Amino acid sequence: MRGAGRQGQPDVVPRIGWKARARQAAVPLSIRPYRLHFCARMLSWTGSAVAPIGLAFAVFHVGGGPGALGLVLAAGMVPQVLLLLVGGVVADRWSRAWVMVWANVVCCVAEGLAALLLWSGQARIWHLVAMSAVCGAASAFFTPAAGGVVVDVVPKEMRHAANALLKIGQNVVKVGGPALGGVLVAVAGPAWVIGWDALTFAAAAVLCARIGLTSGRVKLKTGFVADLRDGWRDFWSRRWLWVMVLQGSVIVPAWLVGYQALGPVYGERFLGGPGLWGVVVSGFTGGLIAGAAVALMWKPRLVGVVVCAGTGGMSLPLAAMAVQAPVPVIVVAAAVAGAGLAVSMTSWASLVQARIPADRLSRTTSYSTLGQLLPVPIGYVAVGPLVAVLGLRGTLATGALLIVCAAVVPLVLAQVRELSAPTSAEASEAGLASSARAPR
Repeated sequence: MRGAGRQGQPDVVPRIGWKARARQAAVPLSIRPYRLHFCARMLSWTGSAVAPIGLAFAVFHVGGGPGALGLVLAAGMVPQVLLLLVGGVVADRWSRAWVMVWANVVCCVAEGLAALLLWSGQARIWHLVAMSAVCGAASAFFTPAAGGVVVDVVPKEMRHAANALLKIGQNVVKVGGPALGGVLVAVAGPAWVIGWDALTFAAAAVLCARIGLTSGRVKLKTGFVADLRDGWRDFWSRRWLWVMVLQGSVIVPAWLVGYQALGPVYGERFLGGPGLWGVVVSGFTGGLIAGAAVALMWKPRLVGVVVCAGTGGMSLPLAAMAVQAPVPVIVVAAAVAGAGLAVSMTSWASLVQARIPADRLSRTTSYSTLGQLLPVPIGYVAVGPLVAVLGLRGTLATGALLIVCAAVVPLVLAQVRELSAPTSAEASEAGLASSARAPR
């Protein structure tokens, strides 16, 4: 009889309180390699949070304008796009921790030299372009490696909490980073801000070197091209993965254009300046922190539905601005969008780590990242003509509609609707299958 215990009494399922859940969620920090990884990422994020302000004012300091700043920013993205697949192969072939070490060292040297040139008064725009390009290239190797380190050091039952803790740390730093960067530029100048970023890269490299991972995943020496083909086959064989990447290739540029590019313009035209737009940004950042905290306590079963719902919520602030809603409504919409994004990103990262074998995780996810990055420059180029034709609010409404459509369409597929993290038995079976395929 359902619910009957051995003595005829109903079984009582103990409820786990929030304090107990919080203690359980923090358990990954007791694992030394993960703790080192967490601290390294926090240090790096601390520098990265203030670096954009320092870089912008460094460009202005050496006589550049908006065009020069755009050139510097583009120089950071192009190498990342071109080298991302190579970075995925490298991260699967060698120790991911050491890939992160060298990526941090390269960025430290590049930014350190740029800071010295700024201090000495010898810096030119091409120096900053070169620095940005070098750091972008290093990021192409760092990103796939960092995405796989959690799998290397954290047991599978703790990975969701480990991803959520990283997301909380990243979002907390985002709250005060831009404001701190502005203060540092005003007080000390852009050279000191870029120098600080270089120091955080150096400290992160030291911590990553202590993680102590070896490169035991490679069973057979194959060529880079063969590894790239293998990563593509693995990516393309997972229909749920490339469908969701297609979703991201629409949502990511629509969001970046609508929120990051046009949001400040909306604030200037309709909110009276940067002050109230800063409140909207704070609402979004607060939502990111709240969403990451929810993800730390909650592991959803239907990950596909949660990811689609969370990313679909990113349409809300764009829609609110399109209809010129009151500021409190826009702030709430931005907070909801931030919370949904944090929950969906954490759940998605845990799902991918559970379903893709560790020996090909970095290659496969590099294809995913590339698919979402490629349309971004197109969106930035198209924003000017779109605003000229549709107007600011019309462009925002179009972005909101694109996000909603991209969030809903994948749910037509049962494979996406039913997408969930594998059970322990399924994960073990997948691991045995992967071992069977690997050459001895």
